[in-house]
Amino acid sequence: MLMKVAKKFTLKNTDKDTLKQWYSLLTLGRQLDERAPNYLKQAIGWSYHAPYAGHDGIQLAIGQAFTLGEDHLFPYYRDMLTAMSAGVSAEEIILNGISKATDLASGGRHMSNHFAKPEWNIHNVSSCTGNHTLHAVGVARAMKTYGHKGVAISSQGESSVSEGYCYEAINGASKEKLPVIFVFQDNGYGISVPKRDQTANEKISDNFRGFGNLRIIQCDGKDIFDSMNAMAEARKHVLEKGEPCIVDADCVRMGAHSNSDKHELYRSEEERAEALEQDPLKTFRELMTANKLLTKKEMEALDVEAKAMVVEAHTSSIKAPNPDPASIYDFVIPDNPVSEKYPEGVSEGVGEPMKFIDALNSTLKAEFRANPDTYIWGQDMANGDKGGIFNVSKGMQQEFGIERVFNAPIAEDFIVGTANGFCRFNDKIRVVVEGAEFADYFWPAMEQLVETTHDYWRSNGAYCPNFTIRLASGGYIGGGLYHSQNIESSLLPFPGCRIVVPAFADDAAGLLRTCMRSEGLNIFLEPKALYNAKQAISQVPEDFEVPFGKCRVRREGSDLTILTYGNTVHHSLEAAAKIFEEDGSSIEVVDLRSLSPLDEEGILASVRKTNRCLVVHEDKVFAGFGGELVALINEKAFESLDAPVRRIGSEFTPVGFNRILERATLPNADKVVAGARELLSY
Repeated sequence: MLMKVAKKFTLKNTDKDTLKQWYSLLTLGRQLDERAPNYLKQAIGWSYHAPYAGHDGIQLAIGQAFTLGEDHLFPYYRDMLTAMSAGVSAEEIILNGISKATDLASGGRHMSNHFAKPEWNIHNVSSCTGNHTLHAVGVARAMKTYGHKGVAISSQGESSVSEGYCYEAINGASKEKLPVIFVFQDNGYGISVPKRDQTANEKISDNFRGFGNLRIIQCDGKDIFDSMNAMAEARKHVLEKGEPCIVDADCVRMGAHSNSDKHELYRSEEERAEALEQDPLKTFRELMTANKLLTKKEMEALDVEAKAMVVEAHTSSIKAPNPDPASIYDFVIPDNPVSEKYPEGVSEGVGEPMKFIDALNSTLKAEFRANPDTYIWGQDMANGDKGGIFNVSKGMQQEFGIERVFNAPIAEDFIVGTANGFCRFNDKIRVVVEGAEFADYFWPAMEQLVETTHDYWRSNGAYCPNFTIRLASGGYIGGGLYHSQNIESSLLPFPGCRIVVPAFADDAAGLLRTCMRSEGLNIFLEPKALYNAKQAISQVPEDFEVPFGKCRVRREGSDLTILTYGNTVHHSLEAAAKIFEEDGSSIEVVDLRSLSPLDEEGILASVRKTNRCLVVHEDKVFAGFGGELVALINEKAFESLDAPVRRIGSEFTPVGFNRILERATLPNADKVVAGARELLSY
């Protein structure tokens, strides 16, 4: 824990017990750091190890600055000593390294050398370097919102600062004046890429000199005292001034980047020798003996004690159980909530008729009233009478205040990444974000989406991101590129998120309510052409809920099943009515509503009933979700088919701006009629 002193740490004013504690951690960490490669050589594990030697000063200081019960710590893959200094034991380090089931960080699910202790708010961080800066900012926002005393500490190498989301994180933290310490451990290399190829400034923190509300502290990360003072001052500043701080620590990488890197290929023998001469542990030992603060004998005794701890930790860890292969299905996504009143998500003839957009707006407000720990942010979310680009959130800031309903920068990664971090503060929190103005603009946030989809699984159930991403999707509005595309086929391959697409106002309300009440990550795709469409108006019961993974038969039939969702539900209903009027053929229209999880039972029941199936969706036929539906039917209902399953969807082109081009590209009722007639006559 942090040594709280009124003045700076110096050789003269630091007591002997503190120096012994520091040395114990330094020698224990170094022994583990040097032992780690042996596990790989013995085929025991630790196949990824990034040695921290040369970062000793700043890592010891980060861990000592971390205050249990107050702070949140986001270490990166080289932060072994940081984790140990913060309180992670030698045994817990080894369990992580050799990927045992009892590894606190992930139970063997995540790459070795990614240390965590979730119950202490030492967070599981992924291999996507530097992306946890956004999570630190998100949890810091929650700390500020809830009046919690403490700081979020984000640690990373200097090269990962080149990532755009790091700039988004620091920009957002400085704008909102959030309690975050960003630590840059600068060893001059990003694997083999020297810093000169990353940035024009010698000091990476100088890139942020123009940011307001931001303090920058530069220190020698090899020097124990300088690092301790830098971290102590940073934490003090953040707590007292209520603004973020960067600690830029000059380190040296004594070894290779990792056990798979050969630094002899890009570092000269002279450079490698010079790096070894800068060993912080060696320097600290010499400093202790020269100033008669710790004797050589005392430090040797601590070395022996540390060695015994490593041996004991090794012996215990080797005996620990390995992960169970069957456990791969655990913690992909939490169990689906099911409403007692609406277990099938269906209600007929109840409630007031509503437009699609009004159903969304009223549901958001109702859930915000029901749960004071609910928040929403995004672009154009709230400024005057504006409430989202389509006014879905109209009136919300006026009712619930700027702390719960607010604008975000035009930075999609920041919007999603801070939602991930914000939810970490407590499990009562529910967040809704407009992930982008239009679904087509969501691509910058894909890195954070991918990250979040495996958070629950990667942490072995320790952390579940409880938020919903709303995206206005689809065409039929004359929007063209970036305003009319569908993206569900790009999102569906990722386990760990639910994806729903309502087509009527009642399902819009019911699915949104279920998303906001559930645990886990949800993606709520809103066909924007339906916001004010007459055909999407329906009666919406009060407190209506629609469970995940339940399709809905919107029209009963016996001769052909149409599987569809979103905008094309209405084209399919129109086509079914036209065909029935013209020749009496009975077509069943099944509105999938939930794409992941998918109601396989409901789909197969309809196909086995009608013996024919047409899949209709707005997205492109090639590589669209329809291919998955066809595969499902072929695998599980082939014997019931009297005709091949056919698909109707968009042409394999972007959606053009001119309405003529849009109509040529997108499916419509006439195209559905033609496809249905072909199957009916097969």
